[in-house]
Amino acid sequence: MNISKARIGLLAILLSTSASSFAQDSKYNPIHSSVQMLNIGPEARGTAMGDAGVATTPDVNSQHWNPAKYAFMDSKAGASLSITPWLRNIIGDINLFYAAGYYQLKPRNTVSASIKYFSLGDLIFTDSEGHEEGQYKPNEFSIDAAYSLKLSNTLSGAVALRYIHSDLGYQVDDDGYSAGNAFAADIAFYYKKDLTIAGQKADLMAGINFSNIGTKITYDDGVTNEYLPANLRLGVGLVYNLDEYNKIGATVDFNKLLVPTPDFKNLSSDVDIYEAKMKYYDKSVVGSIFSSFGDAPGGMKEELQEVDVCGGIEYTYNNLVSARFGYHHNHENKGNLKYASAGLGIKYKLMSVDASYLFTIGDANNNSALNNTIRISLGFDLGSFIK
Repeated sequence: MNISKARIGLLAILLSTSASSFAQDSKYNPIHSSVQMLNIGPEARGTAMGDAGVATTPDVNSQHWNPAKYAFMDSKAGASLSITPWLRNIIGDINLFYAAGYYQLKPRNTVSASIKYFSLGDLIFTDSEGHEEGQYKPNEFSIDAAYSLKLSNTLSGAVALRYIHSDLGYQVDDDGYSAGNAFAADIAFYYKKDLTIAGQKADLMAGINFSNIGTKITYDDGVTNEYLPANLRLGVGLVYNLDEYNKIGATVDFNKLLVPTPDFKNLSSDVDIYEAKMKYYDKSVVGSIFSSFGDAPGGMKEELQEVDVCGGIEYTYNNLVSARFGYHHNHENKGNLKYASAGLGIKYKLMSVDASYLFTIGDANNNSALNNTIRISLGFDLGSFIK
């Protein structure tokens, strides 16, 4: 990718919204945050169900969606690897890699960890005449560890700690831009209750995850301190056993970024926009989280537009083969990202393979860079090897 020498960040180009996007005469007002890869679904099962996973049945990749689910895992240990070729419709060398694992210390105590690595390919800088002046490999990664505790037979809680590194190739002409570093935490709860419906077994589930609650991140030695994508994920799910071999599950998640809503409308100059942005980023992390529930310029109507809704269904035969479908809705004034998804999962002995496919919906998304996104995940049940 060739880019003229300037103070730019590749991720800002690919994934986020610039100040110019906030049209003065438009209702379009998406929320901006840095290191958006933190909220990208990294594995195939949850993404096949529309990015819903906070209240699904536990699996080895629960770390991203809700680490409290690990407390209800049947196996003592497990690990997984996932890969997502990102934005492959327009660029061929961007990939998201993810690895996760867990270990049950005691029947009620489980530790888990994951690493997410976002490789943004090769970035080539050129001068105004097109002459190459340097090559860079921007990347982002996060490393986290969690502890989950089974509080009762139906409820568990978890806390995760996360280190975040974002190196986007800002360092150009010794202009003071550098890689960003931040720390964050997740606080999550999971509820699972056995039921009997029409004579058949069923599981009712609910979950909540406050994720990426942490420090701000800076790329310019503290001149601008940007928000991490702190997020509230709340969901419910139900799994119903049709008979001895067949079961079907359904789940729905509600997501809201705990980041202030920008108000850059009716600004007449770049200077005004710049000053508004500096004021926008001046809020404390705690203050920004609380204000995010009531600071939208359009009032409660706009606040509700900031809630993404995603849901999916999963059919499983004999705990061996699964088929999944999902849908994700993001309001047109907050990014207008609407997509459907589908996927398959196969489990053989101590290994599982899952795949998902995403396709965007609506005329506005026909040429979306996210269209045709594929994810592949491999899971390994290690409980049989641990006494």
